[in-house]
Amino acid sequence: MTITTSVEANGRVYPAPKVTAIAICLDGCEPEYLDKAIADGLMPTLKRMRDTGTDRLAHSVIPSFTNPNNLSIATGRPPIVHGICGNFLFDPDTGEEVMMNDVRFLRAPTVFSKFYDAGAKVAIVTAKDKLRALLGAGLKFDEDRARCFSAEKSDTSTAAEHGQDAASTWLGMAQPEVYSADLSEFVFAAGVKLMAEWQPDVMYLTTTDYVQHKYAPDDADAKSFYKMFDKYLTELDAMGAAIVVTADHGMKPKHLADGSPAVIYVQDLMDEWLGEAAARVILPITDPYVVHHGALGSFATAYLPEGADRNEIIGKLSLIDGMTDVLTKERAIEIFELPGDRIGDIVMVSGENVCIGTSEHRHDLAALKEPLRSHGGLTEQVVPFIVNRVIDLNSKPDLRNFDAFFYATTAAAL
Repeated sequence: MTITTSVEANGRVYPAPKVTAIAICLDGCEPEYLDKAIADGLMPTLKRMRDTGTDRLAHSVIPSFTNPNNLSIATGRPPIVHGICGNFLFDPDTGEEVMMNDVRFLRAPTVFSKFYDAGAKVAIVTAKDKLRALLGAGLKFDEDRARCFSAEKSDTSTAAEHGQDAASTWLGMAQPEVYSADLSEFVFAAGVKLMAEWQPDVMYLTTTDYVQHKYAPDDADAKSFYKMFDKYLTELDAMGAAIVVTADHGMKPKHLADGSPAVIYVQDLMDEWLGEAAARVILPITDPYVVHHGALGSFATAYLPEGADRNEIIGKLSLIDGMTDVLTKERAIEIFELPGDRIGDIVMVSGENVCIGTSEHRHDLAALKEPLRSHGGLTEQVVPFIVNRVIDLNSKPDLRNFDAFFYATTAAAL
């Protein structure tokens, strides 16, 4: 390996790995997906990792969305430290709703950048391009010590910007369709090739939850996805890497018995109570890829007009069936560890089978071909945490998914 000293990042010390330290984030991996696939004999390598390595459950950060959790894994800290508290935010200073995928929103260095600065070789492969810039913040690509590219834009990656020219050509796989399982398979295949040819010190592989939004754990297509993953996991494990498998969030059905989405349209309620558009409801799940969830999840925040009775609004929302938590900003900062300047006056969380929308007319659900499955709340917070080596986690009862690289490097240093 190219690094011999430990690395400090955001107040945590990461051991110098003796073998490649890999964290794999299976987007939307409700633990039941693994249980069902293993029970059918489709994941022999992951089953062996569970049996002979370390097998735990961990908690994601809230909101249990992609960007906050990937950046928590990348920094080893919750959103109050790194600043990324959704895929999308409202800037009250400008009055604009914007995507939170620009490096300017990141408030803490990543573990990757700290390892890079210490002389390590770092590889990051993402499914969607929306995460690439954030995860690659602080990396430089002029010394062949960093690779950071996405499956989504693999045809147009360059050595100067991503550390790899035309990643799809390099890998020998066509650039996948963004709404496909192939997008995640590209990530796994790239990880295997990087291990075989480049041998990074630290590698992060993070996928898309297209399959999990569409298919329940018992579905054949879901099981096929995890069978495919296990094939690549077998190759990575055989090359001697220390591997942590975790997820950014789980996934739950959010629909009624007839298959229609179960939604609390909070903007419509606010308009009724406070006047049209007086309040602004923000859904941080919103991103450019809403076909599979219609921008509906189980977490929302709202900015109230001056003079509104916040406690009264909280009281009314709390009475709605399916709304499990309605918190003041101050309480949400305290218990969810969120950056206070990037959430509204109140924070809302809905239950296992209910999601939160803005106004009914603003959600285009025509593209939902299956009953809605989504995430964002406390019921999607439990995720797998599996290590292919034995490490002592008995003293860690509050294991978090963002402990992934600490334990990957710990295992790699043994």
